[in-house]
Amino acid sequence: MPINRRDFLLRGGLATAALAVSPPAFEAEPLPQLPLCGGAALRKVAFRNQVLPSGPPLNPLTLARFVDLLPIPPVLRSAGTRPSPEDSGLALPYYRVEMRECLAQLHRDLKPTRQWGYAGSVPGPTIETRSGQGLLVEWVNALPRKHLLPVDFNVHGAEANKPEVRTIAHVHGAKVPPQGDGYPERWWTSGKSATFHYPNQQDAATLWYHDHAMGITRLNMFAGLFGFFIVRDEAEDALDLPRGECDIPLVIYDRRLDRDGQLYYLTSGDARAPWVPEFYSNAIVCNGKLFPYLEVEPRRYRLRLLNAANGRSFHLTLSNGQDFQQIGSDGGLLPQPVTLKDVTLFPAERADLVIDFSAHAGEQIVLQQESQEVMQFRVRKGGGKDRAALPQKLRPVPRIAEAEAVKTRLLTLGERDDYAGNSTMVLLNGTHWDRPVTETPTLDTVEIWSLLNLTGDAHPIHLHLVRFQILDRRPFDVFAYNASKTLRYTGPAVPPPPQEAGWKDTVRTDPGMVTRIIVRFEGYPGRYVWHCHLLEHEDNEMMRPYDILTKE
Repeated sequence: MPINRRDFLLRGGLATAALAVSPPAFEAEPLPQLPLCGGAALRKVAFRNQVLPSGPPLNPLTLARFVDLLPIPPVLRSAGTRPSPEDSGLALPYYRVEMRECLAQLHRDLKPTRQWGYAGSVPGPTIETRSGQGLLVEWVNALPRKHLLPVDFNVHGAEANKPEVRTIAHVHGAKVPPQGDGYPERWWTSGKSATFHYPNQQDAATLWYHDHAMGITRLNMFAGLFGFFIVRDEAEDALDLPRGECDIPLVIYDRRLDRDGQLYYLTSGDARAPWVPEFYSNAIVCNGKLFPYLEVEPRRYRLRLLNAANGRSFHLTLSNGQDFQQIGSDGGLLPQPVTLKDVTLFPAERADLVIDFSAHAGEQIVLQQESQEVMQFRVRKGGGKDRAALPQKLRPVPRIAEAEAVKTRLLTLGERDDYAGNSTMVLLNGTHWDRPVTETPTLDTVEIWSLLNLTGDAHPIHLHLVRFQILDRRPFDVFAYNASKTLRYTGPAVPPPPQEAGWKDTVRTDPGMVTRIIVRFEGYPGRYVWHCHLLEHEDNEMMRPYDILTKE
């Protein structure tokens, strides 16, 4: 398992997406009702003068384990139909999703935590659809006008002359026209909304949606703006995989809380420049709860894992040491199941697992992040039978031949530090966000992107719109490259392991390695972005626009 600077600090204990923007549809009251996530309404008055905590954060080790039932995000119901923007005679399911402030107890023994959620819950409701079934989502900003967390007005895109609270939704992994992709500069403010069209012309996969506003994505997502977006299809249905109540979405992320259970986002200590280069904590939240439990029957279950942390990677195992099968990754099913005892997820990565509890009736099994408990499975002594075997073949993933590539790009991942060695900015190919576009692939062509990591971090790199395949990772001499731009390899190329041999939309790029991906730029022409999914990096220049051009 790769270890980066962030993991080293944790282990060492040093770290205690628009058709049109509509006019305002409503005028929020100065002190609106603040709904409990899934509960009754409370008044917002108590939060008016909240400030960042000055005392020590909550120690999650003091909390009782496995006293809260694991919440399962509800599936969002459509609010009717509306005409397709591509064919006015075709009616598409229409969904309306408000982003609003809410309260939710992360643990039985904590006060409700003030958060921002889609449809007033964290995580937001799951949007389910089928391949080829388009839909429309109206994303409504019903948030307060002052941010829940400290905004750094020095960060590009978050200057003081812009509204403090801005949002735009991005469905991560979606094959969607550019006007509905969630371009970070096309945000809208409180009282406004935008309707996006999702054609869903893609294979079954576990996708997710989250905020993507320029310069404040890290804050909006830390506040709670994310949820699942699941695409199903007939090919997957035919495999007889666990379904219904045995198909469980699990979103895992870390949070720092104060002793009153409120979000505690670390800053630099300088109120004029609060940005920090990375955020991670030791309180691990699963589906909105700390240390939840789930009762399961002694049979197979499908777990759709998502890492929605700002910056932390997770290395997950089961406490009894049993193995499990990974059947899918970011872009859908793998060619065949891969038997594992552990799975590693960097921010934004997904892993689709099948765990068989049939031989563990009456046992209690813990999902662990190394030595830390995440959640508990309580296996009942009896229950429904599950006699179907896991298929040995899942879905073909034809390999893209390197010979198909019309262009190879060499792109660097770099960092700028101050005299004390503190990161002040991170860049892709040494280029700021607002410089002219340099990556201009042509629609329906193949390119190889070689990502040279010159930093001490492993960066999860995400390309919007497209899916890709990992070719290999290869060590190189960082000092030689920095000195003379000479690319000198220091070892052989390492192919991806079987669990990374499917379709990806986010790739881990290790320090001192060249990570090569091969991409077919299919879908739609227009402007998209590629970026690091360490959110503090993404917000401070480690993101670039790219244009897909039409063929001449």
